[in-house]
Amino acid sequence: MFILYIKIVYLKIDIQNDHMDFTQYTFTTAVHRNENVILIYFPYNLSLKDALRARFPSVKWSQTKKAWYLPDLPVIREKIGLKKNKFTTKALLELHPINRQAYLAMNEQLQLKAYSENTKRIYLAEFAHLLKMIKDYPVEDLTPKKLKDYFLYCVNEEQMSERKINGKINGIKFYFEKVLHSERMFFNIPRPKKPITLPKMLSKAEVKRLLKQVTNPKHLLALKLCYGMGLRVSEVVKLKIEDIDSSRMVVRVVAAKGKKDRYVPLPSSLLTELREYFRAYHPKEYLLEGQYGGAYSKGSVQQVFKRAMRKARIYKKIGVHGLRHSYATHLLEAGADMRFIQELLGHNSIKTTQIYTKVTPRSLAKIVSPLDNL
Repeated sequence: MFILYIKIVYLKIDIQNDHMDFTQYTFTTAVHRNENVILIYFPYNLSLKDALRARFPSVKWSQTKKAWYLPDLPVIREKIGLKKNKFTTKALLELHPINRQAYLAMNEQLQLKAYSENTKRIYLAEFAHLLKMIKDYPVEDLTPKKLKDYFLYCVNEEQMSERKINGKINGIKFYFEKVLHSERMFFNIPRPKKPITLPKMLSKAEVKRLLKQVTNPKHLLALKLCYGMGLRVSEVVKLKIEDIDSSRMVVRVVAAKGKKDRYVPLPSSLLTELREYFRAYHPKEYLLEGQYGGAYSKGSVQQVFKRAMRKARIYKKIGVHGLRHSYATHLLEAGADMRFIQELLGHNSIKTTQIYTKVTPRSLAKIVSPLDNL
């Protein structure tokens, strides 16, 4: 009995130090209740079960799978030593063997060019769609005329939007120009006129009401970072402790959209909350850490925002990105310089920032309706 007690304590010490021994566990991926999960198998042993539940408190038992399971997330894969999913594997199996090498060459060149994960995913998906359509016809033999017919098919038959067609053309152009090193290709494709939409935003009163609905300190901090510094949700979850410079009252946003770094002012009202958050949560690397370590997920922040909107009874159809739009609009209303706002938001062109002038009541308020002069 004494020996068993020592063994359990030893396992718990390992877990606390994040050095749990996973060699006695077998992991496999599966789909459970329409979600990707990691199934965990091990010989029935109370110590092994307790160690697993202590390391991953949210681990669940599936009666149908007869196994414990966790969500299939990159951070969990890293913890248990499971190789990351390759989004190329599934697509390869759906392609004719004659065009598989072209797909792999495309993926390799995207990696060498250091494109973002999102761009790689879009380009490969659009290229795979073309390869599936042509089946056993070699993609390198496609003429500009055949490619144009393919794009017209996507527009007319599949009713693809302008954004979708643009991504498709860019992805396929990348293959022919950057992989095959063909001369530049131009496609005169009729496309639906892109609608000019205005950014959706909240008023200051609505932002205040929204934030009052959030009681969890981490969730509240995430939303305040979005609004208080005009950050994209992808930038918020990537913030690291080392990026916060309280002595200069600035925050460094690293490798944001376009792989550009920038500095944004740290709101003085957040300083005390940040210190209290550090004392309560003890983040190790990322400012906002997920349940299993690593960066907090964008989806979690989006869900926090949606719940807060419902509780605040704000019925505008707007996502968490609307907090960034609200930040820019409220700065403009307060008289901030347009160029300054452009730098804070990380926009390449001032034209992107000027869209906020169209939704700023400060400028609209100067217009006197003819009705008032009757």
